[in-house]
Amino acid sequence: MNARPRAAAALLGAACLLAPAAVSGQTGPAARTSRAEDGRSHLAITVYNSNLGLVRETRRIELPAGVTELRYMDVAAQINPRTVHMASLTDPARLRVLEQNYEYDLISPEKLMERFLGRTITLVFGEGGERPQPRQEQAKLVSTNGGMVYEIGGAFHVNPPARPVLPEIPGGLISAPTLVWLLRSDRAGEHRVETSYLTGGLTWSADYVAILSGDDARLDLTGWVTLDNGSGASYHDAKLKLVAGDVHRAQPPPEAMAQQRTLAMAADEKAFAEESFFEYHLYTLERPATIKDRQTKQIQLLEGTGVPVKKIFLLAGQPGFYRGRLGQLGTDRKVAVELELANTKNNGLGMPLPGGIARLYKKDASGSLQFIGEDLVKHTPEDEKVTLHVGDAFDVVADRTQTDFRAVSAGRYDAEVAFQIRIRNHKDEPVTVTVREPVAGDWKILQASHPHAKLDAFTIEFQIPVAPSAEAVLEYRVAVDWR
Repeated sequence: MNARPRAAAALLGAACLLAPAAVSGQTGPAARTSRAEDGRSHLAITVYNSNLGLVRETRRIELPAGVTELRYMDVAAQINPRTVHMASLTDPARLRVLEQNYEYDLISPEKLMERFLGRTITLVFGEGGERPQPRQEQAKLVSTNGGMVYEIGGAFHVNPPARPVLPEIPGGLISAPTLVWLLRSDRAGEHRVETSYLTGGLTWSADYVAILSGDDARLDLTGWVTLDNGSGASYHDAKLKLVAGDVHRAQPPPEAMAQQRTLAMAADEKAFAEESFFEYHLYTLERPATIKDRQTKQIQLLEGTGVPVKKIFLLAGQPGFYRGRLGQLGTDRKVAVELELANTKNNGLGMPLPGGIARLYKKDASGSLQFIGEDLVKHTPEDEKVTLHVGDAFDVVADRTQTDFRAVSAGRYDAEVAFQIRIRNHKDEPVTVTVREPVAGDWKILQASHPHAKLDAFTIEFQIPVAPSAEAVLEYRVAVDWR
């Protein structure tokens, strides 16, 4: 904060007094003001993953016949005014919008003082000090640049210890962002007006908590929706919907972008109803929700108990291993640990899962939960698999050695490459390690100590069983063609 705002805030703050007076600039057609607490009858919020929310509300508004200026208050501070739609539900043909303005020049101590440059105001001295009675002086404000400079009785005072008293709110300054419509109504009476707009500052994400069983064969999965509201408005008793999926949004040209203004906890079993919507998924909270401004709210999305899970030890290679002479590859020692589960109704799930972070826990010997890892869950439809990378195994290690590299001068393939992979299991139980080898180009297994599977055009996979406290050795030779 620079010296100018600090000085203004110190002089004004909550102590700055506005003397009773009419706010300037209130001429024109008949004026009406609509506030949410006076006439709102319906409110619905749809929140997207991408810092975007759709606000739809219905209000009752009394309008005279003819042209009226309607000040529509209690809208989001991050509203996109280009997206506003307003229509009468009572009589659409008899109410027209002639003009729309979005006013966001909000009152602040700095802006107030800038509007009174060159004008005479009242300064109150002596409040809170030893003087028994405060003293008032008429002072002309001559500068707000880096502080307040006043002319009092022909002398100039810099940041005097006084409280300014202003006679009015200058025209154009408002206390909250406001939509101002110029309306023409063919009849007098009440209209039920529906308004919708897009706003920034609303976003949601999914988080999952998974508790793994002692034998690593099952887990209890709880999904939470985390909703963040920084839109600059509160939404009371709103119908809440969440859209999961990647919604395309057009980006304005750079010059247009440069002009733009730059834990409460709740749990409810089966709180959300899910449905397909276009190419996305829509989750509807089956009760009204209050979402306060600058609040993070969490609501339970799903709960699955005893979900079967498959534990996978995975050793993955690299395509570059097949393009040159490498010898000992000592860096390739980490064996990843993954958990795989099926998102099916038979497993206690079966709801399309929105993307989010899954955090996994397991009880130790004393019964205390310990954090064992986390991974990102992608948007996962029903009946698809979820694979979570938990971490790297401590007691299962591997060494890889390129035992031969031979360029082939004639024939279909460019080279023959041979590998030896030694896998050591330091556990007291057997494990099976999946060795997954990505091979760029065309390839053919010439010799292998273990059976292999061709997962796709570029991937070889081996399943290597390793006994407790033992070692298993995988050896194979492959011909490769990079053309």
